[in-house]
Amino acid sequence: MTGPILEQPIRYCLYARKSTESDEKQALSIDSQINEMKQLAEREKLMITEVRQESHSAKESGTRPVFKTILEDTRNGKFTGIIAWAPDRLSRNAGDLGSVVDLMDQGLLKEIRTYSQRFTNNPNEKFLLMILGSQAKLENDNRSINIKRGMRARCEMGLWPGVAPVGYSNEKRTDKPCSVILDPERYNTIRQIFEKVAYEGWSGRKIYLWLKENNFRSRTGKYITLSNLFTILKNTFYYGVFEYPTGSGNWYTGKYESVITKELFDRVQSVLKEHQTNATMKKNKEFAFTRMMICGQCGSGITADEKFKHQQNGNVHRYVYYVCTRNKDQNCRGVSMNEKEIIKQLSEMIDNVSLDRLGIKQKLESEIDRYSQFRYAVLGLEEEELEKKKNVDMKKYAKYILEKGALHEKRNLMEAVKSKLIILDRKIALQ
Repeated sequence: MTGPILEQPIRYCLYARKSTESDEKQALSIDSQINEMKQLAEREKLMITEVRQESHSAKESGTRPVFKTILEDTRNGKFTGIIAWAPDRLSRNAGDLGSVVDLMDQGLLKEIRTYSQRFTNNPNEKFLLMILGSQAKLENDNRSINIKRGMRARCEMGLWPGVAPVGYSNEKRTDKPCSVILDPERYNTIRQIFEKVAYEGWSGRKIYLWLKENNFRSRTGKYITLSNLFTILKNTFYYGVFEYPTGSGNWYTGKYESVITKELFDRVQSVLKEHQTNATMKKNKEFAFTRMMICGQCGSGITADEKFKHQQNGNVHRYVYYVCTRNKDQNCRGVSMNEKEIIKQLSEMIDNVSLDRLGIKQKLESEIDRYSQFRYAVLGLEEEELEKKKNVDMKKYAKYILEKGALHEKRNLMEAVKSKLIILDRKIALQ
């Protein structure tokens, strides 16, 4: 005769969470929660299988990795109970609360113990758990509304509810919350940045180098990055107007001293737009030898730019210059080189280096053969004459393409070169 089946003891996971929410700064620390709940387990003879802890907000569902593993382990039968300091340690949102109650409905989670309460798979106790969890969510929602209302009220008063941008400091006096003042060490440099762009046409990269040379740093001791520099130049805060939150379309007039005028700000935006347009045109512009050469001084790529000289008689002369991109070294002093000089040196290279070594012999043979076939098929050239036309001087043909060919013909020829071309001290050599 078999005896009665003994019910297995509940295997508890002790879960401690320290919230990152500002209103819970005075809540029990993780160590305190663990100590208190261990004492409760000892008094009530509860079997704690494992202790897990994390520091995450419970406002949004599925954002706590440790809590997610506890739920998964409970589904797999590792735990049948959870111990926590209070119900809001487990959940402050409907999603996680629903997952906990669902485990109880399935009989996988038999009990939840808190410092002062006990919840089992009982309709009344589950209902109370849901009320307490919903109350925590309601507190979160109301707190969020109150915070946003408070921020909006401060903005309407011209106060800035955040960390002051470079050139300003947050007022530390408690009787002046959200107030900002000029940073005496930095605001004048910020003004100079705007003036150099507006009146001297400085580019962002030139200002970036100038700031580094002058050892200009933020309040945290870091150099201003190029992206942060453009953020500064586009920030309306500096002339006394700001948007909060960013992208909301809500604009406010600040109650603080401006670093620049709106006229100066607008002028800077116009110059930046012009720079961007020129950069886009330059990027889309195709040149004969770009992406085929590297700077022999720093190893960066070579880019090109064109200049036009207008004469009084109406003639316009175009000049193309190739310069180092300085991607690998912002301080590289690699000099520019005129396209005509590049073509001259490439022609000399063709005279002095075998076409096989350059890697363009096969390309030239293919082009000559294609042209000969065109003459034979379209113009009716006799085969004997065709063979004579094939015996051309390929070096002369290559130099002709460099000097007289169309842009795409020059590129097609140079793309066949096996090695990268290096420019150093205005001299071209094979890598």
